[in-house]
Amino acid sequence: MSGLPKGWQFSLLGEIGSVQSGVGFPNEYQGSTSGTYPVYKVGDVSRGVTQNNGKLQLANNYVSSEIAELLKGHVFESGSTLFAKIGEALKLNRRGFVITPGLADNNVMGYKSAPGINDHFIYYFLLTQDFAEYSRSTTVPSIRKGDIEGIRIALPPLAEQTRIAQKLDELLAQVDTLKARIDAIPALLKRFRQSVLAAAVSGRLTEEWRAQNCPTPPTARSPNKYSLSTEELKKFADLHSRPQGWECASAAEVCSSVRDGTHDTPAYHLSGIPLVTSKNIGSGFVDTKEAKLISIEDHLEISKRSLVEHGDVLFSMIGTVGNCCVVREQDSEFSIKNVGLFKKNESVILPRFLEFWLNSQVMWSWLDKNLKGSSQKFASLGTLRALPVFLPSLQEQTEIVRRVEQLFAFADQLEAKVASAKSRIDHLTQSILAKAFRGDLVPQDPNDEPASVLLERIKTQRAAAPKARRGRKASA
Repeated sequence: MSGLPKGWQFSLLGEIGSVQSGVGFPNEYQGSTSGTYPVYKVGDVSRGVTQNNGKLQLANNYVSSEIAELLKGHVFESGSTLFAKIGEALKLNRRGFVITPGLADNNVMGYKSAPGINDHFIYYFLLTQDFAEYSRSTTVPSIRKGDIEGIRIALPPLAEQTRIAQKLDELLAQVDTLKARIDAIPALLKRFRQSVLAAAVSGRLTEEWRAQNCPTPPTARSPNKYSLSTEELKKFADLHSRPQGWECASAAEVCSSVRDGTHDTPAYHLSGIPLVTSKNIGSGFVDTKEAKLISIEDHLEISKRSLVEHGDVLFSMIGTVGNCCVVREQDSEFSIKNVGLFKKNESVILPRFLEFWLNSQVMWSWLDKNLKGSSQKFASLGTLRALPVFLPSLQEQTEIVRRVEQLFAFADQLEAKVASAKSRIDHLTQSILAKAFRGDLVPQDPNDEPASVLLERIKTQRAAAPKARRGRKASA
């Protein structure tokens, strides 16, 4: 036919296989972890896709043959393809290929090819279909048996179906391997950044530089009422091997002050000044666009106690404790609520160095033990003021900041390349499938029996077959 490779022919899925919905699965029959048949639910299909390369072998629920008979449940044979038929899961377009025959609940639908059609070929074809497009509902998306039966497919000869399915098995396995490797890189980069921070705050990153440059010792700080005791600071310094020439002091000693924002909730307005809370502080940035707005009068009142300026360091005190960032020059004016505020004191500690320290595992080894609260942990203002800080000279802080930013920039570039590669790999699967189903993936063989002959044989066999009784299909 026009537009198709030689030997191919268009057909409808309903002409070369059967569609069946799952069965109602009452609560009293659920919960068994063993039995003759698994009962596949939408969650089981999703786990098969995300954890078992699309293969359906296990389920969270099983039933005996007797209960399957009682439920009048259809047994989906090996080679069937199962998928969600209703709800948001339909939009995920996940397809599970049945390895272990079983039932399905009534949120699942399945397709099984007729004899003479390659099941894997149909499974891969169904991966190309967006079932959400067939939904007729504007509220809860759902598909019907007839929607699937009416899907048109370009069908190659059976021998070519087999070659295509085998080639797809090979190529998509390689794609999955690539995906797994790419997906592992963000975790590696996270560990890399933590390793860089660990080297920075322990002095290892600038050990050689320190030996060659003989930096001026840091300015000595006088303890104040917010500081840890000298004994406590010494114990922390000894425990974490403070580098020679570095001081160990409390945050309240090295910053101009350590404060927090308002604890009250001002009235919110449609326009005004952003009120930043812990949830608006990401890792390395403050998001004022998502913050609620307060009046200029409330902002000025809050600022009397907690004025936020460029170069200050913010720290989320509750919820996701520990996100921190330096307030940048491009950040718009805002107030803070339940957010730690480390006021800049650049003659003693650089804002970026303080940010690195606050993100380090050394700092967290102390902070974790000093968080307050039971159900929801939080860092009190007193805890932030007492927080121990390793303090190198300003010259060394400058060198540390330069090196860390250089290494982080390298990680950022690699992360961007990974994201781009991931996008290309995600499109690669659909590109390979598209190539397969237009006849460009494997060579045609003129000796293959044409699909038209195969379709005629299936039509004859189905016409001669006795009509299936309503209810459960007899198990094999």
